[in-house]
Amino acid sequence: MKNLWDYTESKTYIGDLNLRVYTSNLLGKNDELVLHGGGNTSVKSKVDDEDILFVKGSGWDLVSIEAEGFSPVRLDKLLEMAKLEKLSDSDMVSSQKKAMINPSDPNPSVEAILHALIPFKYVDHTHADAIVTISNSKNGKKIIEELFPNFLIVPYVMPGFLLAKKIYEMTRDFDWSFCDGIILLNHGIFTFDNDAKKSYDKMINAVGEAEDYSDEFASVALKPLHVEQDFDIEKLRDIISNEKKYDVYMRINQSDLAKFYASRENLNSFATRGVLTPEHIIRTKRVPLVLVDDDILKAVKNFKDEYVKYFKKYKKDEICLNPAPNYAIVKDFGVVTFGKNEKEANIINDIISHTMLAVLRADKLGGYQSISEKDSFDMEYWELEQAKLK
Repeated sequence: MKNLWDYTESKTYIGDLNLRVYTSNLLGKNDELVLHGGGNTSVKSKVDDEDILFVKGSGWDLVSIEAEGFSPVRLDKLLEMAKLEKLSDSDMVSSQKKAMINPSDPNPSVEAILHALIPFKYVDHTHADAIVTISNSKNGKKIIEELFPNFLIVPYVMPGFLLAKKIYEMTRDFDWSFCDGIILLNHGIFTFDNDAKKSYDKMINAVGEAEDYSDEFASVALKPLHVEQDFDIEKLRDIISNEKKYDVYMRINQSDLAKFYASRENLNSFATRGVLTPEHIIRTKRVPLVLVDDDILKAVKNFKDEYVKYFKKYKKDEICLNPAPNYAIVKDFGVVTFGKNEKEANIINDIISHTMLAVLRADKLGGYQSISEKDSFDMEYWELEQAKLK
């Protein structure tokens, strides 16, 4: 994990918020840390002698965020929210909005309360591939605890208020001075410090340590084992376009990684083990369409039937999303992603490319294991996640 800090460039960023912009951009430049809107950062500062949390606002990517992309929220109001027994999503959003010193600024991140709880000036949060690869293995918790003895290790909890509440309860009698960071199993990592560079350095060093472990114990030789098959890609386009009710743009991925992944045995079970990190699900759905023969229509029908069963099993008052797949793994051919346009198809392809390598590596560490089907549903249909797509 390369440290991108540049002393000369950093000196041009004067003040708390500008330094926050600089290190956020550094994190965003590395797609092994965050992808397409993932992760969030914050800085605690003062405005007119009032303690304010500037936290990444909705709709911004870390790689391009500017000062106006940070939502200024009164710190004391966020800390009060953490002490509540219950807080609905809508109440959390409205309470955070009311706590902003400028309501016209973007809505604060759903993790704003958690950022407020961490008693350091700068807080960095990423979904680093190396961290979630290890934690998404069956032996992940044990490995993470051994690698990071000075980190607070948190089992998977739904992001937002529930996660903030969990960490609030875990840290009531906690000595933060001995804590180097927080690792959220199946989700990501937090680092923090009162100095912007030190917080960034801690992130790079921790992820680098996880990368070193994966390189030593979970390296993968990408060599497809089968001859590439012929495949009617236009037929797939027509069928998916009909199911989506628009002409889909398809991104075809036949990289060494994609073809190796698509050549695995028992592909139906191998490729349908869930998302790498929870927020990916709004882009990819929980599992792909898996095509192992020429009967695309039958495979799509089965996928839709299974999706509707999944929806009915966990629904409360939600409305079912279009049950058609968002990407396909085609046996001995590669990966195909579907989007309304080229950008959407490319975003899904980026996510799946990172997921495939993580799955292969996690299998070397005892077996890949994502969040539960129920947790996946809750994340996919979480109104605050769906709002991101709009």
